[in-house]
Amino acid sequence: MTYLEQLGKNAKAAGRTLALAGTSEKNEALRRMAKALLAASDEIIEFNKIDLSNSRKARMSSAFLDRLSLDEKRIQDMANGLIETAGLDDPVGEIIEVINRDNGLEIIKTRVPLGVVGIIYEARPNVTSDAAGLCLKTGNPVILRGGSSALNSNKAIAAVMRRALSETPIHQDSIQLVENTDRETALGLMRLNEYVNVLIPRGSASLINEVKNNATVPVIETGVGICHVYVDAGSDQNMAVSITVNAKTSKPSVCNAAEVLLVHEDIYREFLPKVYEGLRKFNVEIRGCEKTCRVLEAALPAGPEDFDTEFLDYIMAVKIVSGVDEAICHINLHGTRHSEAIVTQNHDNALRFTSEVDAAAVYVNASTRFTDGGEFGMGAEIGISTQMLHARGPMGLRELTSYKYIIKGNGQVR
Repeated sequence: MTYLEQLGKNAKAAGRTLALAGTSEKNEALRRMAKALLAASDEIIEFNKIDLSNSRKARMSSAFLDRLSLDEKRIQDMANGLIETAGLDDPVGEIIEVINRDNGLEIIKTRVPLGVVGIIYEARPNVTSDAAGLCLKTGNPVILRGGSSALNSNKAIAAVMRRALSETPIHQDSIQLVENTDRETALGLMRLNEYVNVLIPRGSASLINEVKNNATVPVIETGVGICHVYVDAGSDQNMAVSITVNAKTSKPSVCNAAEVLLVHEDIYREFLPKVYEGLRKFNVEIRGCEKTCRVLEAALPAGPEDFDTEFLDYIMAVKIVSGVDEAICHINLHGTRHSEAIVTQNHDNALRFTSEVDAAAVYVNASTRFTDGGEFGMGAEIGISTQMLHARGPMGLRELTSYKYIIKGNGQVR
């Protein structure tokens, strides 16, 4: 039996104890995991320092290092996430629908776990605790496979959570970490159909495409965010500046940050200097079309690839468009169906934008940064689904369940 097959077998076995756990037992396990993370905060930070040192030697970007870094506040946030998950309603066992047939059959549609969930992610150690907590709450054993750059951090976090589980009725193998981070092991997890029910990749476009192209396990596509802000003619320009600056700079390393600014040709000469004043306070690099470069001397000429790049950094591509038609066409051609925003006072243009733009979240006069389970009132999330099947947008607890039909009869035959 291979290493991955053993993990899969362990997960299946642990799933039986997890399926028997009631809501109170799962919540107690989550609270114990949170307490254990806080108690081990110094230990986790020391292991994280090793990962940070290795990444600095490899000359990784500042945005990458920010995603990788852990401190007391971030570990507190991880613990708070587990406690918050414990406080959410448990979807498992929820009755979705009851159908009473003329023949006397009672058909009950009820929520059940998805099964063993595989998570493949990159340099975000917080995903280790977030994903583990959400999967545990929904009764799904999880196999976590983080990136090599965060291996020491992930091992420390997973070990702490597993120790906490060992003190509960829930088997510690409900949470397992793949400690071999080579490509072959990742490919093996993508094809572990006998044991893994669904795979969720979280990270860059290259990671998600790798999973989509190689997995035989069903995949829920998440995360890549080439998000746009379109500023329409006649819009409130102060509002547009505020939204654009927030969408780009409040946290540029996340998938709901805006990467592209589209501006109506009737207002670009007036608007671009205003928005640049806000962006340059954060040292945002502008890569603009020809018209943009005429107005902003500091702008660099944009290449075609700049409108298809998730920068995850203080970089923004800017293009002048003829109106809402061209904006919609550009977004549907270059976007990743994540989050798109229009700033406008024109009701008809807003309606067209929300109707015709293909994205999981479409905003009118608000920042794309709100695409988040917590901001949507759903609590914690496993990621942002950009596909159409099963789940779309922030994936909370309900999106980590499937359903089955329970049929009650009284001797009926067909």
